[in-house]
Amino acid sequence: MKNILILCTGNSCRSQMAEGYFRFFAKSKAIIYSAGIETHGVNPKAIQVMKEDGIDISSHTSNHVNEYAHIDFDYIITVCDNAKENCPYFPSKAKKFHQNFPDPAKVRGSEEEIVQSFRKVRDMIKEYSQNFIEQNLEDISKAI
Repeated sequence: MKNILILCTGNSCRSQMAEGYFRFFAKSKAIIYSAGIETHGVNPKAIQVMKEDGIDISSHTSNHVNEYAHIDFDYIITVCDNAKENCPYFPSKAKKFHQNFPDPAKVRGSEEEIVQSFRKVRDMIKEYSQNFIEQNLEDISKAI
């Protein structure tokens, strides 16, 4: 069983969506955590667009990275440049990965334009999550 931490700035959108997809694709092969260098609460539009794709993140909480300092992670994935550059020192032997996704919460426009930006980022995160699990937990899949 692998421990995976997904980091973002506020643990409200991108890391929450990634947590949902990582849990879905990893199934019982990994324990998935998400956190931020700040906590902003889970964004309602992230919950909405994930639900549209059959993933319920409505019970997720927004957590600070320091809450997980005692966990021995195998993988730490930053999903925004700000988290990568500003994450406090996190002692770990974990393999670190970085994939910057646009922040849909910063999009301005009509309600439909904003929701569309959330959907676009959701789809990018879904593809990344599925590929990550296939490439990095493949050896676990074969053992099960």
